[in-house]
Amino acid sequence: MRHLALDVIRDEHQALAAMLRSMHLLVAQAQREGHDPDFGVLRAMLFYVDEFPERLHHPKESELLFPALRRRCPELAGTLDRLDADHGRGEAAIRALAHALLAYEVLGAPRRQAFVDALDRYIDGYLSHMAAEEEEVLPAAQRHLTESDWAALDAAFAANRDPLTGHPPDAVFQPLFQKILRAAPAPIGLG
Repeated sequence: MRHLALDVIRDEHQALAAMLRSMHLLVAQAQREGHDPDFGVLRAMLFYVDEFPERLHHPKESELLFPALRRRCPELAGTLDRLDADHGRGEAAIRALAHALLAYEVLGAPRRQAFVDALDRYIDGYLSHMAAEEEEVLPAAQRHLTESDWAALDAAFAANRDPLTGHPPDAVFQPLFQKILRAAPAPIGLG
């Protein structure tokens, strides 16, 4: 049986992976061409990651999906503990990356490599995190959660409105997404 929550989680993972890969491509292209990346677009992309996956997606996983799985599938406790810890570090991690970007923007070339290294670690960690969710957590959820569990999860995740998953952005976020889509490279943008 299909569950809306699983579709939303997978769609949001795909959108975030595309955003992260676009950030990497934007920085790599600027390095190849011998100039600085578009710092404004990178800041907008980091803001997106903070506003949507960190504040919208992760809390629902940690507060709804993971507790249901802990009850029904205790053998996943170690994986869920690690993923919850990742979620708990998410805000600090995005702030540290934003700080590294600001240092690069303000102080220039001496801080470029520190930012590039921080971005690569962040992307690798995030992609690994999402892979664990998709390869271990979501299949276990499909096998072990009850219809009652799914009803609560489907209702909660239906409220997610990440514009990168096909929902129109709220008016307040419209300029953010226009900026990202115009300037960021594929797979997320047209730049």
